[in-house]
Amino acid sequence: MSQSLSVWLVILVAFCAANLPFVNQRLLAVIPLSSPKILAVRLAELVVFYFIAGGIGLALENRAGQIAPQGWEFYAITGALFVTFAFPGFIYRYLLKHRN
Repeated sequence: MSQSLSVWLVILVAFCAANLPFVNQRLLAVIPLSSPKILAVRLAELVVFYFIAGGIGLALENRAGQIAPQGWEFYAITGALFVTFAFPGFIYRYLLKHRN
């Protein structure tokens, strides 16, 4: 897999993972719940999916070669990017009117 394809794959996975808590009613997209999810559960899922997407990126970077060291700045920027990616799902869940 080429380097640029790996980058685009990580971006696509991060975008899908960031919106996943907002587009379904299952816990971690697997476990069905009896009651609707509240915002706190969705935000906790967002953190879990951030680490899953980061793990996929880390695995692809490890496969390509040596892993570059990251400081706190890297995690601050990727966290902000992940929250930005989650914006369409948040808009869909909380700001659009849905027909019942």
